[in-house]
Amino acid sequence: MIIKPKVRGFICTTAHPTGCALHVQEQIDYVKAHPPAAEGPKNVLVIGSSTGYGLASRIVSGFGFKANTLGVMFEKEPTERRTASAGWYNTRAYEKAATEAGLYAKTFNADAFSHECKAEVIEEIKASMGKVDLVVYSLASPRRKDPDTGDVYMSTLKPIGGAVTRKSLNTDTREVSEVTLEPANDDEIANTIKVMGGQDWELWLKALADADVLAEGAKTTAYTYIGRELTFPIYGEATIGRAKEDLDRAAAAIDQSLKSSLGGSACVSVLKALVTQSSSAIPVMPLYISLLYRVMKEQGTHEGCIEQINTLLTGELYSGKDELTLDEHGRVRVDLKELTDEVQSRVETLWHQVTTENLTELSDFEGYQKEFFRLFGFGYDQVDYDQDVDPVV
Repeated sequence: MIIKPKVRGFICTTAHPTGCALHVQEQIDYVKAHPPAAEGPKNVLVIGSSTGYGLASRIVSGFGFKANTLGVMFEKEPTERRTASAGWYNTRAYEKAATEAGLYAKTFNADAFSHECKAEVIEEIKASMGKVDLVVYSLASPRRKDPDTGDVYMSTLKPIGGAVTRKSLNTDTREVSEVTLEPANDDEIANTIKVMGGQDWELWLKALADADVLAEGAKTTAYTYIGRELTFPIYGEATIGRAKEDLDRAAAAIDQSLKSSLGGSACVSVLKALVTQSSSAIPVMPLYISLLYRVMKEQGTHEGCIEQINTLLTGELYSGKDELTLDEHGRVRVDLKELTDEVQSRVETLWHQVTTENLTELSDFEGYQKEFFRLFGFGYDQVDYDQDVDPVV
């Protein structure tokens, strides 16, 4: 099959297995070149392990700390007539590299919200790992089926209290225009909390604790993004913001439970804005990220997923230092370079100036697009995209 990118809206419906393997190998190479200075986890469970920050967490754990890793993903498998999703190819590439390096690596392709998935993962931990000392919760899904009631909840990306009008970028047409987001109702707020809040994270940790597969001193973290003024109407004063508040609530509850039972800990980790399959779907973010990339690259402070997670795990959670970089809510902050007054002031200035006509001049939309396509294995000079390849990996 000759595999080319096919983009529909904010998603690419094809993925290239060779390119995805290169995407994974680049991150492995970075981690090998930046080894940790302290001891880290030995058995790691990553819930949402196939793309973005979750994939980076698995790579840093495996190739930084030489940890055994167990992943949970929900990805499309390949057939002879269609490609798999990028996460499928990423995972196969990681497992191959990990196995060659003598590391245990197994992945469940299942509904992480279900009781059945949790039970299968626990059985595998007992059989192959013993106990886990780090649980990373990096799930990104627009819907969730309640494992007890069977009710299906859908998240929404809406402001709360009133309509919000903001500039936005159509990544297909390269057009900068204003979009108006209507306010969410109470049901939409509640449903978004059900999907994107901390309830499932709590269920995972309870199931793991009840099964006695958490090690002494076990840690867990869930990922979030906060931003500042430009993104507040979408992230802070919005349905996602309410879900983030619930994530903080869950972190406090899990932390208290782990401290009392195992001397462990739980925290929310705040990461910077990046091009991911999730962020591409959020209004305002493609334009904001394009401007942010320009500013941070000019300053030499830009970081991608692998740099952020390597900093989080080797520079914070397993750094050996006495105090973590925390905010007033107890969240670990790895996003501070993005949030400096200098960066945000410059981005805001460009935000007010940018139009369809000067998009290329004022932003790093080219960099945004390049990074977007690489998520799906496209845009690598080393790959001959006119070559016939087998999509079944």
